[in-house]
Formats: sequence, C-alpha cells, structure tokens
Amino acid sequence: QVQLVESGGGLVQAGGSLRLACVASGRTFSSAAMGWFRQAPGKEREFVAIIHWSGGNTAYADSVKGRFTISRDNAKMTVWLQMNSLKPEDTAIYYCAAGPYYSTKGSRYDYWGQGTQVTVSS
Repeated sequence: QVQLVESGGGLVQAGGSLRLACVASGRTFSSAAMGWFRQAPGKEREFVAIIHWSGGNTAYADSVKGRFTISRDNAKMTVWLQMNSLKPEDTAIYYCAAGPYYSTKGSRYDYWGQGTQVTVSS
C-alpha cells in the first residue's frame, strides 16, 4: 500500500516556476514507477511525466518537454516536478501516481494523490 500527498501548487504568472512535491508512505515506494498527471477543467486527465523506480529513466509529454523536470529521492520517498516557463495552458490539478509499471497510461497506476492546483495567469 502506498499513500501519496502532493504539495507545491499555487498561482503563478506566465513564465514563472513552481516545484511540486509528492511524498509517499509505504514500503513499496522505492520499487514503484512514479508519474505526474494533470487534469484541466472540462478535459480528460493527461500524462505529464514519469520516472522509473531507479530514477534512471524519465519521459515527458511533448507539451512540457524542455520545461518540466521530474526527479525522485527514494531515501526521502519523494518525487518532484520542477515546472519552468509556465504557460496558462499548464493550469490544471496535478496528481502524482505510483505503480509497478513504467507507463504513460494513468490506468497502469494503482495509487493516486489528492492533487494540487496549479494556476498560471497570463
């Protein structure tokens, strides 16, 4: 069992930065792939970034590539999403997720956090 708690969201102007954190509890964190997903109002949840349990492999949605960076520290049981050069279209609720498979599909993840709101003003 893994419990996830996100933090770090907020209101920022376009071009600004935010760093989201997801702190996990549960002994399986170090072997879990971790992902960040987001959902904007009226839209479906979409993949943002994923990181392999080892931290060696990462992948990003094309819309955030070059602007966002995912990282993790298994000793701290934390995964981060550094978001730079934010755009209004990045506005959404951001969720972290944990699961046994390194996948861009949300359906492959077993555990989800409650989400943190990110709002980017123009």
